[in-house]
Amino acid sequence: MPDSLSVVTERLPKSQVGMNIEVPAEMVDATYDRVLNRLASRAKIEGFRPGRAPRALVEARVGPAALREEVVETMVPEVVRQALERESIDPIDNPDVEVLELERGRPAKLKATISVMPDVALGDATRLDIDRHSHEVTEEMIERRLEDLREPMAEITPVEREVRVGDIAVIDIEVEVDGKIVDSETRKSTEAEVKEGVLLPELVAVLPGAFVDETREAQVNFPESYSEPQLAGKEATIRVTVRGVKEKVLPALDDALARSLTNGKQETAEAYRQAVREELEESATALEKLEREQALVKALVDASSVEIPDSLVDRELTSELESLERTLNRQGMKLERYLQYLGQTIEQWMQAQRADAEARIKVDLVLGEFARREGLDPTEEETANFLEEQAREDEELKGQVAELKKSASARRYFASRLRRRRVLDRLVEIAGQPAG
Repeated sequence: MPDSLSVVTERLPKSQVGMNIEVPAEMVDATYDRVLNRLASRAKIEGFRPGRAPRALVEARVGPAALREEVVETMVPEVVRQALERESIDPIDNPDVEVLELERGRPAKLKATISVMPDVALGDATRLDIDRHSHEVTEEMIERRLEDLREPMAEITPVEREVRVGDIAVIDIEVEVDGKIVDSETRKSTEAEVKEGVLLPELVAVLPGAFVDETREAQVNFPESYSEPQLAGKEATIRVTVRGVKEKVLPALDDALARSLTNGKQETAEAYRQAVREELEESATALEKLEREQALVKALVDASSVEIPDSLVDRELTSELESLERTLNRQGMKLERYLQYLGQTIEQWMQAQRADAEARIKVDLVLGEFARREGLDPTEEETANFLEEQAREDEELKGQVAELKKSASARRYFASRLRRRRVLDRLVEIAGQPAG
């Protein structure tokens, strides 16, 4: 690379680098000559054999504007590549280049703006302050779990009385939004248990006390993510007419039932109750661990700072949009139609998702920097061992180990999972040490 190529760099906001590049006149003239030779070799001008027309005539025929454009397309990519190499800059997208000056016999001046991976100012992991929540297993939780376990053995009996919580209600459902009935949500004589997790909370609130042929209404605000586009983000009126009531009676929990439910593993009802308690306590401990890990990640991210380039956010949003389109296509719906239901253009959708995308990128960058500083990035061998470990625990993966090891994308996926596990373990370890 010629020593006379001048490159001056400056740091710009949003993790960008500006480069002012001056190209020596000799390189500009050499590029003009090379372009003219190329054009002359394939020019077809009357009176001359192909490639034999004088360069001056070729230049006049092409015109100064078109010739300059050819020179720009030939010279600029190579000059920018050399400048990036000289300054040891690794771009994350194509540089934005502006040609300020370019003419024969004079140095050319270019201005390039390059997005690079941002620097992360990592927070002090030893000083993270989080709230800790314990999840006590209560007698009520144990009873509820025992009821759930006996649920499949319950007797369902029609009764002539009002609806009560826990009953099976036979209902007609009608959903109205913006003054119109949503046919896809209409149901006739459908059975539903009157409890949260089965019916919407708004319906669980209004149905108890209703008798057969009585209609109750509830106002429901559907989330933007709701699967039915006509209801996504809308307020709707749901009318439910009771057509029948069935009572559900659970069998008594005795020693015989305990043996039946556990295939003889638990001999008595009390032993079964204790086993359920221990199972819930294990789940509570796992939940506490998960919540602590999530809180530590949030605290570390909040304590860190990073300027995220727009190009990274744009890339994340494009990937998310493509994933949404694939999901919709599997459901037989076009992206354009879905966005029409939402009342959004692609640009509006991407703008609405931008803050969340930026937040996800910040988490990834902060945890990536933490992993780098703590030396938590797994080797190829460690990744392969982790893949095999996961396959032993997953029936679907057991027969695919060899194939997964050959796949670069699969190796990256399992390396990412292993790195994330190590990061969480290390954060918990550091947070448990006294500050000092």
